[in-house]
Amino acid sequence: MAREPRSRRAGVLVPLFSMASARSWGIGEIGDLHALSRWLASAGLRVLQLLPINEVPVGEASPYSALSSMAIDPQFITLDRVDDFLELGGEERLEPELRERLDAVRSHAAIDYADVRALKQTALRRAFVRFRSVELAGGTRRAAAFRAYVQDQAWWLDDYALFRALHAQSGERPWTEWPTPVRTRQPGALDRARGELADDILYRQYVQWVADDQWADARAAAGGVALFGDLPFMVSGDSADLWARQDEFRFDASVGVPPDAFSTTGQDWGLPVYRWDVLAGRDFDWLRDRARRNAALFDGYRIDHLVGFYRTYFWPHDGTDPGFTPDTEEAQTALGERVLSVFRECGAEIVAEDLGTVPEFVRESLARLEVPGFKVLRWEREWHQPGQPFRDPVGYPRSAVATSGTHDTEPMEVWWEQAGREEREAVLAVPSIRERLDDEDRAVAVEHAGMTTALREALLETLYASGADLLILPVQDIFGWRDRINRPATVNPANWTWRLPWPADRWTTEPAAMAMATQLREWAARHNR
Repeated sequence: MAREPRSRRAGVLVPLFSMASARSWGIGEIGDLHALSRWLASAGLRVLQLLPINEVPVGEASPYSALSSMAIDPQFITLDRVDDFLELGGEERLEPELRERLDAVRSHAAIDYADVRALKQTALRRAFVRFRSVELAGGTRRAAAFRAYVQDQAWWLDDYALFRALHAQSGERPWTEWPTPVRTRQPGALDRARGELADDILYRQYVQWVADDQWADARAAAGGVALFGDLPFMVSGDSADLWARQDEFRFDASVGVPPDAFSTTGQDWGLPVYRWDVLAGRDFDWLRDRARRNAALFDGYRIDHLVGFYRTYFWPHDGTDPGFTPDTEEAQTALGERVLSVFRECGAEIVAEDLGTVPEFVRESLARLEVPGFKVLRWEREWHQPGQPFRDPVGYPRSAVATSGTHDTEPMEVWWEQAGREEREAVLAVPSIRERLDDEDRAVAVEHAGMTTALREALLETLYASGADLLILPVQDIFGWRDRINRPATVNPANWTWRLPWPADRWTTEPAAMAMATQLREWAARHNR
């Protein structure tokens, strides 16, 4: 059955960690969604695409390597919206040494994850002690709300809170190194752990209650701006999910990708491999739980590495050749379409990250199911025609997501600088781009070392005019910034640490931001977005 056509919309990709406000603790926070949503609305932008917000391990920064597929990372909690912290006097009552560290993380150009986490944990622990001794002990209305939340979310919160308490007790060592009784989840050992770690379990539940409550407020305050999440293909091997569902994964191989534009040798991500037969036998209950959680948090979400849900590329640990599971096209199609139906069941809108090495039968399947895939301007070419001309975005299908790049690509400005003359001329030959530049602009665009304002605006408006119903632009490309979020297949201290150049709460007064908002709103009106 055909799905209802979607309205044309434009949106922006900004990681939550990047959008710090003046009051944030060195990182973008849930409370900062309020401020940035106001700017988005003023710009006629109706979608905010985020990267995953799940809790990542201590000492790591990648949102695609999470301790949990369900829990919100405590680093995103806004402390000046936590009642218990404010009752203790808020940040003004912090010791001088902590105030100095807080000033330091706020002033850093990039995110200092270690200090941000340490500071927030200190504040949240103090807030929890106050909540336990005053609210829980007093049986207050807030205590009742907390207990209702714990009961309602027990389907994921119980395993997560116990896992997180055990993880902390072990000095944050991976669960595969824990003592055998808890590692293998022997019932008696888990019962003893729940008793011994009851206070820390309660703390982990409290933190998630606070985070969920703040998220609900931020989503309501976003008004007409839809919040889109990002569902990673996998979580970390050291996660509550894998510890609780060990028989649903292979640990003798790891997930990766074959050779592609990012790596000529392929990538081994070091993550366990799905045992698709076991998941299918349980009617994909874990994926259904993930879909349920994402639908509760977001209006829609991007499915990361979509092709992996059709066929998973794995690297055996014994050194034998890598391969795909399932291993036939028929089985791969059946698997992918069943998984997509699971993701759709909870009602949230889904879009598929279908970039990289994706076989044609997967693209045909997405088209048949009317699941939008991505059209990245710089990669959309007629590869089998002479000269490999770029496709005109006006011809992109309605059920597509048009974009200039992703969180893994270099910004548009850098791409253009690195493009050869032949590639530049091919871009400028696209009718929708050519008509937006005069002869002089086109000549300068070919010869100039960098991207001119005229060219950037022509490319952006061309994407606004594209046939795709949904347009999502990385915020760097809107403003012509060169900052990069991530370099795939690298371990780089700069990855995932980028912050916006202006605090999120100043965007509606920053002249450059408001000038761009006016331009974006004009394009949205002109092209019915």
